[in-house]
Amino acid sequence: MTVELLLQTLLSGVLFGLVYALVAIGLTLIFGVMDIVNFAHGEFLMFGMYAAFWGFALWGLDPIVTLPLTTLLLFGVGVAVYRLVIRRITDAPMLSQIFATFGLMIFFRGLAQYLWKPDFRSVDHTIVAGKVAFAGLQFGLPQVVAALGAVATTAAVWAFLRFTRLGAALEATAADKEAAALMGIDAQKMFALAWGIGAACAGVAGALLATYYPVFPEVGSTFILVAFVLVALGGFGSVVGAFWAGILVGIVEVLGGFLWDPAYKMVLVLSLYLIVVWFRPQGLMGKA
Repeated sequence: MTVELLLQTLLSGVLFGLVYALVAIGLTLIFGVMDIVNFAHGEFLMFGMYAAFWGFALWGLDPIVTLPLTTLLLFGVGVAVYRLVIRRITDAPMLSQIFATFGLMIFFRGLAQYLWKPDFRSVDHTIVAGKVAFAGLQFGLPQVVAALGAVATTAAVWAFLRFTRLGAALEATAADKEAAALMGIDAQKMFALAWGIGAACAGVAGALLATYYPVFPEVGSTFILVAFVLVALGGFGSVVGAFWAGILVGIVEVLGGFLWDPAYKMVLVLSLYLIVVWFRPQGLMGKA
């Protein structure tokens, strides 16, 4: 293998890993604030992809152009799901919470199949179509734009949590709900905000993926398994951990498919996960 080919492979893994990371960041944010595992998170990504596709199919609007609207739409979906379903099971046993979000996953997937059929669809002639060359290497422009969008969104979420009063309230609720309530922080509003931001992150990832990845009702299952791995690998509730874990998994997955066999690339990813949690159960950047 030449150095150029190896570098091309590694950077391709980074590009795809950044999108993985964005999906996982929404998932880890919800878990960090509420300690609820959202099995329907992949369907938020699916809705984001369909929103981008139908914006293009019905009105000729490119997914990049409709990205802000897709983000707001998925934020609203996340808040609505919390208000209508999750709020009722906040204090329920963990098994009830798991069944509720798993049921949401089945419901959303079935709804998509009913409304839009199980057909594979795609966005043609996007404004980011083409190739980009760098140092003798070539990458698909949609993949580069998706990766840059994922980095920008991740940075925005991190800055929101780190430098705003609302973000500080969200982190305080994640750290200690009772203490936060004593300080006057409305936990229910923080929970709804976490679900809104989490769904919006998945929606952004979905809209960016729609520029080069097929859209179909089962697409969420393609990404959600990796997202769960990233949440555990990076550290439950750690946005930064999910980001770096996404890059690491993206590289391992692409290298595994290139050097070994694409059919077994997930074996390496899951093996990496098992090795890390064996020595560090809290994840790479999780708190002990």
